[in-house]
Amino acid sequence: MTRMPVVAGSFYEGKPDALLQRLENCFTKNFGPGRLPKGGPGKSRSIKALVSPHAGYMYSGMAAAHSYLRLYEDGRPEHIVIFGPNHTGRGIDLSRLAICEENWETPLGPIKYDRKIGPMILAQNEYAMPDCIAHSGEHSIEVQLPFLQYVFGKDLSFVPICVSDQSYEVCESIGKTVANVAKDNDILVIASSDFTHFESAESAKKKDNQAIEYLENLDPEGFLRFVQSHRLSICGAGPIAAAMVFAIERGATQFNLLKYMNSGDVTGDAGHVVAYVAGEII
Repeated sequence: MTRMPVVAGSFYEGKPDALLQRLENCFTKNFGPGRLPKGGPGKSRSIKALVSPHAGYMYSGMAAAHSYLRLYEDGRPEHIVIFGPNHTGRGIDLSRLAICEENWETPLGPIKYDRKIGPMILAQNEYAMPDCIAHSGEHSIEVQLPFLQYVFGKDLSFVPICVSDQSYEVCESIGKTVANVAKDNDILVIASSDFTHFESAESAKKKDNQAIEYLENLDPEGFLRFVQSHRLSICGAGPIAAAMVFAIERGATQFNLLKYMNSGDVTGDAGHVVAYVAGEII
């Protein structure tokens, strides 16, 4: 079975040529990093985890391009795990962490389900379950895939994990599980999240800066507690916390903010924005 794209033609272009042009613009136009991923991937593989936004490319694609350019220049990982939130509420009732064991399709072609490490994660984590229903209408993981295809080309595989339960217990558990699997496998984790939603740019930046301090201190539990206790609208706070746990377990010592922007930077409306963060944990 293949999981077909659900936001192609809305969050990003549905035709390959138009999508490739959009991706190029995300790297080279306003708010992007200003250069394309060229010259061959790097060799250092120092990045343990990335944070990347998941709104429509016209709004957040430029921020995402900062994350994916850094990934390209750092090197291609052997395995990729993507944590994303569950916006739709779909899924099997007991599925706190939903893993879709299907190949995925985008307008740029297929990306395979990683049948080496996916089953290992399922076997080792008590909260993880095979569940493609949770992914059926969810965009947070899907929008990362064309960027991965753009920077690394074909023959990609990954494990998609939809985080329906964003309690720290569950997020810590999956972060540690993937870190354990990474002892014998080169794994990159991507946390898909937007930051503050539907507030003024000034209000969003103030709240997000406070949350980002926890990322810079590599404090996943404090980050998640701050977001939840202050009711911040960071939709992928759980995935970010899980990615931090993973990175710390793998020896990470630093979070670097690569880009902060909001939708108002594009639309000109600073009164009602969604904010976006690109970041790396190394």
